Amino acid sequence: MSEPSTTPGEGFHPHLGAAAEAPAAPLRTRLHHIRADALDGDTAQSGGMRRFAAISGKTVGSQKLWMGQTHVAPSTASSDHHHGESETAIHVVSGHPEFVFVDDSGPQPEEVRLRTAPGDYVFVPPFVPHREENPDPDEEAVVVIARSTQEAIVVNLPHLYAYKPEDV
Repeated sequence: MSEPSTTPGEGFHPHLGAAAEAPAAPLRTRLHHIRADALDGDTAQSGGMRRFAAISGKTVGSQKLWMGQTHVAPSTASSDHHHGESETAIHVVSGHPEFVFVDDSGPQPEEVRLRTAPGDYVFVPPFVPHREENPDPDEEAVVVIARSTQEAIVVNLPHLYAYKPEDV
């Protein structure tokens, strides 16, 4: 049996009764419910994408985590970019986004394209240049992203290249 979802302004401990005169709890002493329609669009952006923060230092006081959604319009691609020191985990919610990077583990560097479907996951290590694309001419692609930093770091680049740890 599941409990009904909370409503805006509802107390965090409803069993204690209403306490209108009680001060608001500090951000890091309570749970936070971020509604889908309350995501924060004031985030770092790259061309062709819209990022929305749900969990961040700004929205809930997180110190080591950022989580949100990215929407990629039909027939579009992001700019080439990386996410600095942040590890990034991606879960595909809808559409068939593609993730492009340069791999130089073979005799010649080559562009690799990861073609995904709903339910798939992608891991992007820190500083690895990549690009997200949505080749579908009709359907928006939506992904949920979690990062190991409290804010969404986006460093736009002039082109893709093979990442080498000694470059940092």
